[in-house]
Amino acid sequence: MISLCIDTSDQFGSVAVRANGRSMGMCLHREMEDYSTWLLPAVDGLFKEIGKSFEELDLLAVATGPGSFTAVRVGLCTVKAWAEVYGKQLVGVSRLEAMARSASADGWVAASYDAHRSQIFAGLYRRTAGNLQLIEEQMVIAPDEFVAFVKKAAGEEAVRWVTLAPEVIGGHEEWTKQLGSEAQFIACEPGLANAIGELAEEKAARGEFTDVLLLDANYVRRSDAEIYWKGSSYRVG
Repeated sequence: MISLCIDTSDQFGSVAVRANGRSMGMCLHREMEDYSTWLLPAVDGLFKEIGKSFEELDLLAVATGPGSFTAVRVGLCTVKAWAEVYGKQLVGVSRLEAMARSASADGWVAASYDAHRSQIFAGLYRRTAGNLQLIEEQMVIAPDEFVAFVKKAAGEEAVRWVTLAPEVIGGHEEWTKQLGSEAQFIACEPGLANAIGELAEEKAARGEFTDVLLLDANYVRRSDAEIYWKGSSYRVG
């Protein structure tokens, strides 16, 4: 199986191509360039580098968020168009779930990354006999509140903290108060397209494809435009 994997959830996005369960190459989004101008050239450059093309693909894998409203939308709209034009199967997956899978041992896994506005995107999972289960809906939450939430759910059991931004969540007083200094992070490096592709390939192997018409983003929180509009006194009509 050859997969093109897309992650535009935040500024640390990436694209990757995988073949037979292994990475063939990856391109990282390290600049502040808009995804609308970065994504297509990045994929084209990666294809040229590894000698592949859209016609050779078996699967399109894409992160559905949570993340930036505009960035996630660019990734999803682009993948939808490719699926229609090239007639390819696609699978949309959660970026937080892809992160949580990096903690391979059974037990509690808390995955998170920076959502700005003094908040994080976060999800609490429990792995049992190799199966990862989301404990509660993914959330956008203050770091100290997430730490308290996880501590209440897990009790005295060990938790593996998987994060892209340890300084954001670990810098709060609640971290030491609830967990003590012995708690440690599993740091994720930017460039999650590979992990997203791996998760998508597992779903594809079980026949869990995503209908292109039903592919949708999980923003967790409303966009700024929606927040400002709903908070205003102006109404149409």
